[in-house]
Order: sequence, then structure tokens, then C-alpha cells
Amino acid sequence: MFRQFALLALAILPSSLAQVSEGFESGWDETAWPTYAADCNQGGKVTLDTSTAHTGKNSMRVDGAGGYCGHIFFGTTKVPSGDVFVRTWLKASKALTDSHVSFITMPDSAQGSKKHLRIGGQSKIIMYNRESDDATLPDLSPQGIATSAALPAGSWQCFEYHLGPDGTVETWLNDKAIAGLTSKTGVANANAAQWQRSSIKPKVTAINFGWESYGGDTNTFWYDDIAVSSTRVGCT
Repeated sequence: MFRQFALLALAILPSSLAQVSEGFESGWDETAWPTYAADCNQGGKVTLDTSTAHTGKNSMRVDGAGGYCGHIFFGTTKVPSGDVFVRTWLKASKALTDSHVSFITMPDSAQGSKKHLRIGGQSKIIMYNRESDDATLPDLSPQGIATSAALPAGSWQCFEYHLGPDGTVETWLNDKAIAGLTSKTGVANANAAQWQRSSIKPKVTAINFGWESYGGDTNTFWYDDIAVSSTRVGCT
């Protein structure tokens, strides 16, 4: 009886408390984690990799091709309705270059139909990009670039971010906050002029992990121990 009550209580939890935690040790559930490639898909590939992992034996491997249509992602639509915290352990085969790329993309209804909030790289650093107006966080000035961080290649990194319903953006790499990838409502940020000129507050409907290149860059990324929650999960 108690077990039935507990199961019922879990079933009626509000969606705002939804949480996803996946290490792919039971394989790749393609229903829960479908592939995603907006508009076209030419050359990118998603596979379950049993040869490398952050923990356990499995991880998700994304082989990203060059050019926009070489993009491919996999992801989840189980996104909390308020604060969204995402943690993934990831490994890139190559360092980010000066070219614009994305390794996380999220359909964002606040921007309009078929528009995305993207996390990736340019100028050799991690950055956010808002598709509707092409704004970046941080500004890609010498000063703005210096406030972000490079993504080390060839080893597992803990990457986390927070999207708040008030427009807050916070980002951590290996538990260290990245000042240039932080934007809070009512708080001035000299290196977020592009980002803060808009009143758009992200309302993402899916979290997708993979690769998208707006030039010729190719890369391979691995993802493991993914968590999506309404509170910060952390790296441990």
C-alpha cells in the first residue's frame, strides 16, 4: 500500500520539478533521447560509444561534419518550466577555433518559431548565441573574449549552465563560474552589451547535445552523465 502511494505521489509531481539524469549505461534509448537536426542532415552521426565514458562504460558520441547541414544532435524535451539547470560531462576531440560552432542547441519559444538558444564557440572561447538577433554572450571584443574560457580538448570536462525565468544566464566549467557567460537582470555587465540590449527571456523547450558548424569546422564530441533539473546539480 505504501509503495502504491509513493508511486502515485511521484506521478503527480508538477512538471516544474521534472529531472533528467542519464549515464547511458543501459544503452541509448532513442525514444527518450531522439536525434535532432533542424532543416537538413548531411554527414553528422550520433552513436553509443562503449569504448570511452566519464563514468561506467558508455557515452554518447557525436561526429559533427562541416557546414550547417553537417549538424546533428540528440536530446530531451523533459525541461523544467521555471529555472533550468543543465549539467553534462563532455569531451571534445579538438579545441574550439575562431569559427562559430555550437555544441548545445535549444529551441527557444521566446525568440519565435524555429529559433534557438545556442552554446558553442567562437574566437577560441565558449559563448552563447541567440539566433533571432545573432547576439553573443560575451561580446566578442578583446575584453569580452578574455572574460570567457576555452574548452580543453581530449579530456572530460564538467559543463553546467542555468537559465532563469527572469532572463538570468549562469555558466560553470569544472565548478568554476565563468564571468563572461553570466547575465543577470538589472545587473550591468560591460561585456554583455549585445546580449542585454534585448528583453528576451529564454524559454527553451528541449536540450540538444551535438555539433553545428557555420563554416567548415568538424569535431567529435562525447557526452555522459547528463542531468536536467530545476536546481543546480553540480559536478559530483
